[in-house]
Amino acid sequence: MSKKHGHPLGIDVGGSGIKGAPVDLDQGAFAAKRLKILTPKPATPEAVIEVIGQIVEHFADEVGDAPIGVTVPAVVTHGTVRSAANIDRTWIDFDGERAMEKALGRDVTLVNDADAAGYAELHYGAASKEDGLVILTTLGTGIGSALLYDNMLVPNSELGHLEIDGYDAEKRAASSIKDIEGLTYPQYAERLQRYYEVVEALFSPDLFVVGGGVSKDAAEFLPLLKLRTPIIPAVLQNKAGIIGAARLAAEAAGTWLPAKD
Repeated sequence: MSKKHGHPLGIDVGGSGIKGAPVDLDQGAFAAKRLKILTPKPATPEAVIEVIGQIVEHFADEVGDAPIGVTVPAVVTHGTVRSAANIDRTWIDFDGERAMEKALGRDVTLVNDADAAGYAELHYGAASKEDGLVILTTLGTGIGSALLYDNMLVPNSELGHLEIDGYDAEKRAASSIKDIEGLTYPQYAERLQRYYEVVEALFSPDLFVVGGGVSKDAAEFLPLLKLRTPIIPAVLQNKAGIIGAARLAAEAAGTWLPAKD
C-alpha cells in the first residue's frame, strides 16, 4: 500500500474498452470490482486520459494517494509511446506518462500491455515457479509479448511483429485473424505452430505462456502444437494487465515491497 492509504490502481487501455481496478498486491487480486468504460473514438491521448481520469475518480476511496499503472498496446520507453500498431497514431512520440501525471496529479507508470500481463503472470500466475527464460504471448487483436528472465522483465520485445514467411506474424496468427478468416482450431493451430517454432528457434525459452482472450480455449489448440518448449495457458487471463500495471507502479514509486516472492 501507499504511505498514506489505498491500493495501487491498474488501468488497461484496450481497443474496445478501458478497464481499471485497485489491486491487492499481496494477493495478486482485484481489491474492488473492475470498472470498464468504452474506449473513445478516436482514441487520442487526450480522450483516453479523460476516461482514465473518470476511472481514477470512481476508485478514489479505495486508491487514496497510491500510484497508478497504465498499460497501452504499444512500445513505451521512459514514459513515451513509440509505436501505434493497434492504437491511434497520435500516440507516437507522445510523453504519455508525464501527461497523465500532470492531468491526474499523482505518480503514473506507463507500460506496454503485454509486459504488464507478463509481469503479473511472473509473480502471481503461470510463470511464478519458473526460472530461466519465459516468453508470454497475448493472442488477441494482435500478438503481444513479454520476455521474463530470472524474475526480471525485459520490456518491449514486440515478437508479434517478427517477419515470418513474408508476413508480419500477427497478421497470420493473432486470434482476430482466426475469427476474420473463420479458421477452425486445428487450422489455427497450424498458424500457431509456425509462429511458436520460429520464436523457439530464436530464443530457446524454458516456457511459453499463452494469454489473451483465446487462452480460455487453450485445450482446443495447445495440445496440437509440437514444440520442445512446454507451452501453457495464462492463469490470470484478462486480469493480468491490470494487476501487472499496478505492481509495476507501486514498485516504481517505492510504496510497496513484497513480503515474500
